[in-house]
Amino acid sequence: MKSVQSLGKFLGSTFAIWVVIAAAVAMVWPSQFTGIAPYVSILLGIIMFGMGMTLTLKDFKLVLSHPKSILVGVFAQYLIMPGLAFLLAKAMNLPPEIAVGVILIGACPGGTASNVMTFLAKGNTALSVTITSITTLLAPILTPAIVYLMASQWISVSASAMFISVFKIVLVPIILGVIVKIILKERSEAATDIMPIISIIGIVIIVASVVSNSREQIISNGIFIFIVVILHNGLGLLLGFLTARMFKLSYRDQKAISIEVGMQNSALGATLAMLHFGPMVAVPSAIASVWHNISGPIIAAYWSKKADKINTEEAFIVTKELKE
Repeated sequence: MKSVQSLGKFLGSTFAIWVVIAAAVAMVWPSQFTGIAPYVSILLGIIMFGMGMTLTLKDFKLVLSHPKSILVGVFAQYLIMPGLAFLLAKAMNLPPEIAVGVILIGACPGGTASNVMTFLAKGNTALSVTITSITTLLAPILTPAIVYLMASQWISVSASAMFISVFKIVLVPIILGVIVKIILKERSEAATDIMPIISIIGIVIIVASVVSNSREQIISNGIFIFIVVILHNGLGLLLGFLTARMFKLSYRDQKAISIEVGMQNSALGATLAMLHFGPMVAVPSAIASVWHNISGPIIAAYWSKKADKINTEEAFIVTKELKE
């Protein structure tokens, strides 16, 4: 199983590269991936099943021991990103389908990639995992509700249909994953090692499918949408960090909440867009899938180096005091 774990770590550390490659290949040879669209929701369900198999009681015990950090992270996730999306749509006078696509990203919970980035940034990984878990479990209710409230002025939104979709492709697979983990007990560890690999492959395939089906829209509007996605992501990272600081959370918690708020489950956004709105609405999610996996490693590397520098300086001061 060590080889499986090593492969999982390798794919996780190079995740951004595979996403970019998948998007590029789908742009050049779209016909190879357009047929995947009917199976995207199934792929996302498998990814959510894997998430369910990784959940433990520890993830939720943190709610009791650190409720303030959890509440700040969850509220920031579902207030900052949808709010930013709505303001950007208004301020930049976005076309209806692009506006809805950006709001859809903002209304999605955090993605599992945020947990990896928090770990690499030397942030509070346990907090990140817990916030991702809770926001994902809340998604069947909050994601359709937010999209309905904020996007209905641009396009017709059926909150009930979206609720059913999110319930089926997010909540049900997660619950099944938890049940299987409980039944298999120790034997589930082998599957837990494999599921991250399956999740990464699944997300890469979803990105390729969305890009291939939205190729023409990306070519005609890609640069403009890319700017909107970068602004949305960058402001989300900044406001997430400042919000955590405002509530006087620890620096490790500030980093975790910043990344958690700034990085959404764009695979879910893309899937919901394809199911309920069409390829154009899915374009912001497709571009976000690529950009989030570029900005995430950049900020994680910055914070990691900063943490190493702080640790080195503290070690130097301690050594100096001991010598004196």
